Amino acid sequence: AVIVSNLTIQIRKQGYRAEQMALRTRILLETNQMLQKAKNADEMIEETARHLMRMMGKNVIYYRAEDGILSEPRFCMAEPGAAKMLYLQQRERQGAQWVFENRKRAGTGMDQYPDAHCLYLAIRNEDMVYGVIGIALEGMMMDVYEQNLILSILGECALALEKEGYNRKREEALAQAKNEQLRANLLRSISHDLRTPLTSISGNAGILLNSASALGEEKQKQLYKGIYDDSMWLINLVENLLSITRMENGSIKLNIHPELLDEVFAEALAHLDRNAGQHQISVELKDDLIMADMDARLIVQVVINIVNNAIKYTPEGSRILVSAERQGAWVQVRIADDGPGIPAEAREKLFDMFYTANNARGDGRRGLGLGLSLCRSIVTAHGGTIAALDNPPHGTAFVFTLHASEVTPYE
Repeated sequence: AVIVSNLTIQIRKQGYRAEQMALRTRILLETNQMLQKAKNADEMIEETARHLMRMMGKNVIYYRAEDGILSEPRFCMAEPGAAKMLYLQQRERQGAQWVFENRKRAGTGMDQYPDAHCLYLAIRNEDMVYGVIGIALEGMMMDVYEQNLILSILGECALALEKEGYNRKREEALAQAKNEQLRANLLRSISHDLRTPLTSISGNAGILLNSASALGEEKQKQLYKGIYDDSMWLINLVENLLSITRMENGSIKLNIHPELLDEVFAEALAHLDRNAGQHQISVELKDDLIMADMDARLIVQVVINIVNNAIKYTPEGSRILVSAERQGAWVQVRIADDGPGIPAEAREKLFDMFYTANNARGDGRRGLGLGLSLCRSIVTAHGGTIAALDNPPHGTAFVFTLHASEVTPYE
């Protein structure tokens, strides 16, 4: 009978352990799934604290470690009306700090800070402490199974935080490498593209300085015109460069207001390339009161850049049509030319920084390939889209969208 009784006890113990192992496995699986859905380290620690609060039915306090310092405590309260001030006492903070510095448990039931309201445990791996969790046991004791389960959950959290840290560092390294590559491309492009206009300016200025009296009036005007055109090209290049740098680092703040498209087009066409007169440029609006929400200064720059591109890369006498029409909640702006067009494979890269679809230009300049990249950054910042399309029977059409704004009638 004694043997049978002992055997029954052993069987019950084995069954209980099996139930505990199954429960532990299910809880850890839920923890892992929860951590995978978290977007960043803050969410991982917060979700872990909330998970423990639901599982234990206890108030949970958590501290995030940032730059070697514990942040201010945050709460997941199982009892909504509980007094948080209990957990903000100096003794509680000292217990959490001790755990952070020593990587051991402290608080309720422990040798260190046994009079604390919470049991404090570190979220850590062998190399780093990511935070401290406090469970408000209020003097109660946990059994070994509960302690091991909580440590396993915190271990899963630490693994997820370690992975998140690796991913973030990898992304930062990739971003830094990309920035270094952009910087190298920029320096290489600038050194190449500035040489031609600067050489032309200095050469023409030298001729005028040393031999102006020997030149006829027409020849002098040609040299002056060359200096002016080259200097304006440099100014536009620098303006695009400064603008795209501000757009890329987010330092440009949009000043968005409802604006009339015909006024925006008029402003843009008044500041085109000197060679604009060699082309037939026209504006077509189906409604004179088409309005869109925009930072007018930046959208004017978009129109200038696209029209100037059409002027540079189409033959003299080409037609360039600037138009706009409302399409539901959007306004579509279309700038089309009847030039030779752009191959489909090149259109896919047109808006990439430093890409130029046609390197051969009449003035010998290659161009930095910043203008269209800037246009995409500006239009995207406005919440719109931009694309380069065919303009049958031949030519190219640049199309971008802006949020339409309503016209307020005044009587």
